Amino acid sequence: MVELVEVEDESFESKQTGPSDEDDYYTDTDSEISTDDEDEIADDETFADRILALKDIIPPTTRSFISHQIDTTASWIKTGLLFSGKTLFVVSTSALLLGVPWALAFAEEQQMVEMEKEMKMRESGGELLAPGTTAGDLSAQLGKPAL
Repeated sequence: MVELVEVEDESFESKQTGPSDEDDYYTDTDSEISTDDEDEIADDETFADRILALKDIIPPTTRSFISHQIDTTASWIKTGLLFSGKTLFVVSTSALLLGVPWALAFAEEQQMVEMEKEMKMRESGGELLAPGTTAGDLSAQLGKPAL
């Protein structure tokens, strides 16, 4: 048969260290005068600690609902930002790949049109000048005095 023996822990047998007088334990809890110890404790506590302590006021079901709503909103915002960033990249890349060559071709076409206009103006100006005429004769034809 098994016999059970109770073993006492030595830490329970030794006397605890601390003040020996019972008078040291007396505190006036009804006093309106605060002690310096309370001020030091309040100074050690941060604003974030106080906000975190307020979470116990809200019931767990409400906390989980609010947490779920915040997570859902953050997920939507993250997805929206990722999608808009990718869209912006596609639009800007397309504009560079398609727009720059088109702009260069358009500028070259405008330059060609200007050159054609200039050639036509030279041809029409050449018809005014008959072979053997001078600038003075041309000025006389146009009605301007020669220089």
